[in-house]
Amino acid sequence: MDHLVFAASPGGLLAEADRLGAALGCRFRDGGFHPRFGTRNHILPLQDDRYLEVVEVLEHPAAEKAPFGQAVRARTHLGGGWMGWVVSVDDLSSYEDRLGRPAVAGSRRFPDGRLLEWEQIGVRDLIRDPELPYYIRWKSEEDVLPSALPAAARLVEFEIAGAQSVVEDWLGESVADAFDGVRVRFREPEGPAGIVSATFECPNGIVSI
Repeated sequence: MDHLVFAASPGGLLAEADRLGAALGCRFRDGGFHPRFGTRNHILPLQDDRYLEVVEVLEHPAAEKAPFGQAVRARTHLGGGWMGWVVSVDDLSSYEDRLGRPAVAGSRRFPDGRLLEWEQIGVRDLIRDPELPYYIRWKSEEDVLPSALPAAARLVEFEIAGAQSVVEDWLGESVADAFDGVRVRFREPEGPAGIVSATFECPNGIVSI
């Protein structure tokens, strides 16, 4: 369990990061610009080597072509909110074989100039079925990863509108009650599938968003 993705509302990235940061009692950091996706983000490091990402799409040519940019734009047009969850793995080859396409390279440069690089696959499937996570393989050293930053909050639970069996088939393992130490709850969708809420232990106590 690597991170959760929250798409900014039409009000923009800075306002969304400020709102979520105030709710949690934490300060988001400028994560930088994704040149391959036409997006930029702010991040909140979490305990247990995780983080929370708030992302917005830019008026950039890459955003029209990249599935990630398309996914962010679509969620923002719906008012913003939870977009997906991400699982980190050491090797993406088995997922490339299963999905019949190669992973996509991603990068962003922090405001201080450090470069963060990774590969990801499964965003197209997230667009098709938002209850599914996508996969990421970090290429950068651990000291550059978002999870290496000091963290004051911990993700304890998230709730998905969708079918547990569908998610387990996608992951190839059980998520009964918890996945990688995080409780996972499922409920019948009353609208679109996907993450409904996430609960954190944070300076403001137990907070659900």
